[in-house]
Amino acid sequence: MERAEEILKILEDNAKVSPKEIAEILDLKEEEVEEMIKKLEGEKIILKYKTLVNWEKLGVEEVYAIIDVRVNLTREKGYDDIAKRIAKFPEVHAVRLVSGEYDFQVVVKGKSLKDIAFFVAEKISTIPEVRDTVTHFVLRTYKEEGVLLFEDEEDRRLAIVP
Repeated sequence: MERAEEILKILEDNAKVSPKEIAEILDLKEEEVEEMIKKLEGEKIILKYKTLVNWEKLGVEEVYAIIDVRVNLTREKGYDDIAKRIAKFPEVHAVRLVSGEYDFQVVVKGKSLKDIAFFVAEKISTIPEVRDTVTHFVLRTYKEEGVLLFEDEEDRRLAIVP
């Protein structure tokens, strides 16, 4: 499984790396790498290949929000049941069970603040087990998936000398 981990680390950093390039890096045969990748996909270890896009640079308007959700558990509905229900909404990008004051952190995407407000009011808040929510709108993202989304700028502040 050590080779599989090495392949996964390479693909996680750059999903466009070809099996041939991975084979060269790890001193393996290309066929071995292809076989291992197919196996990892089949076992649902590799779930998706993704491109990280800086939509802001293209001028595409999107609104992200992080919704903290507190729930009441019942005998019939536990954390997994509630999380699965929330995860099925197409607006939802991530659902995480978290420690602290709230139970879940839900990341959602919409076209406007109104879309997000509607989602919270009409979809999340109507789930019987949901006790309360707090919505945090993302104003700007500086780093995503380990990638800086800004270019280093020269510090333009004036120096203050005592």
